[in-house]
Amino acid sequence: MTSYPEEKQGSLQHGLTSRQVSMISIAGIIGAGLFIGSSNAIASAGPAILISYAMTGLLVLLVMRMLGEMAVANPDSGSFSTYAGQAIGPWAGFSIGWLYWWFWVLIIPVEAIAGADILHAWFPAVPSWLFAFLIMGALACSNLVSVKNFGEFEFWFALVKVVAIIAFIVIGCLAVFGAWPLAEVSGVSHLWANGGFMPNGFGTVLGGVLITIFSFFGAEIVTIAADETSNPQAKIRRATNLVVYRIAIFYLASIFLVVSLVAWNDPGLKAVGSFQRVLEVLNVPGAKLVVDLVVLVAVTSCMNSGLYTASRMLYSLGARGEALPLVKRVSANGVPVVAVLLSTLAGFAGCVVNYVFPGKVFSFLLSTTGSIALLVYLVIAVSQLRMRARAEREGRQPEFRMWLFPWLTWLVIGSILLVLGYMLFSDAYRYEALMTGGVTTFIVLVYLTRQWIPRQGTRVLQR
Repeated sequence: MTSYPEEKQGSLQHGLTSRQVSMISIAGIIGAGLFIGSSNAIASAGPAILISYAMTGLLVLLVMRMLGEMAVANPDSGSFSTYAGQAIGPWAGFSIGWLYWWFWVLIIPVEAIAGADILHAWFPAVPSWLFAFLIMGALACSNLVSVKNFGEFEFWFALVKVVAIIAFIVIGCLAVFGAWPLAEVSGVSHLWANGGFMPNGFGTVLGGVLITIFSFFGAEIVTIAADETSNPQAKIRRATNLVVYRIAIFYLASIFLVVSLVAWNDPGLKAVGSFQRVLEVLNVPGAKLVVDLVVLVAVTSCMNSGLYTASRMLYSLGARGEALPLVKRVSANGVPVVAVLLSTLAGFAGCVVNYVFPGKVFSFLLSTTGSIALLVYLVIAVSQLRMRARAEREGRQPEFRMWLFPWLTWLVIGSILLVLGYMLFSDAYRYEALMTGGVTTFIVLVYLTRQWIPRQGTRVLQR
């Protein structure tokens, strides 16, 4: 089998089963953003948000194919961070690894707070902050026991989300065809009513890509998790091949039904979320309770996978000498305990900051993640471009290949640069782009400083 240069990392164990990895690959692209966040995207672009989702889905499909090519050749818990270090340079692997860790340790408290708010509404006597800490503590304990625990939790979380989306699609299809008995709704006239299919112009479609890309971010988790299962190459290949169907079914089908059954400018859409509003229009009993339960599962799943992903990336950084050596310590059960604990503590710190300084410091920190997903995808594309070219120069062909290389790879790179450029010139997204640029620059400077200090010490000793 062809392989790229490999870095051995230690003693993570193959504790994940095939069914768990299959569900993890599904769970990675189904987050709370689909159930709630999609309403903001629809309100921005109107029914044309379908184009945004299709564009983002195509981008993610191509990026996953590129990442799959590298991961099949060299499964690694550091995934694209390791490949960036090998293809672009150590500074790139260091920077994108820390950026990815930073992204997830900020997303973990966001999801914890969302879940805590739902529970607080059910049990108002218990403060929201306590629920947030309890959820995070429970998931941290689960992750500390064994990777199998993480996989089992994620399996059932993913199953609930999949069943919920399939049920929604069935109900929505019945309504579109006029066969739903609880409401007199039929057809897809909302697609062109209320100002047309693209009521706010094509600029909002590009803006919709920036909103929807966060819903898809997480598909890459399977390439990190596959390193902790037997026969990871087969798992990665299968998960990558199925991405297109999952995007089409879970995102495009469900969002099509939302914009078909509810007016894009319906005030209730942003007030309660897209899925709940559709169920309310269709007079589904207990719509709010059902959606709240599904969203609670979704945010808990996102926290669970976020903690796992952050800890494995931190472990990989430590194994490569790009973080404190203690983070690569692994328990007898194959868990990088210190990496899990430090990632959990970072998440706790985010929660504390949010509750002590509501709406201030934490919002500022969260804005730094605005373009990280795009940067990760850009690094994956550039890494695949260079690693594939290197392999071909050496007369090797990857077992699992990116389509139409290098043309589609260059198309992805150009598209991401176009979207990043749009962010910089757009008043709505410039702040987030600059904030991400600021934290990226800081991390690169940290890398350069780490390289500079030992050299200065060597020069002093030589004198």
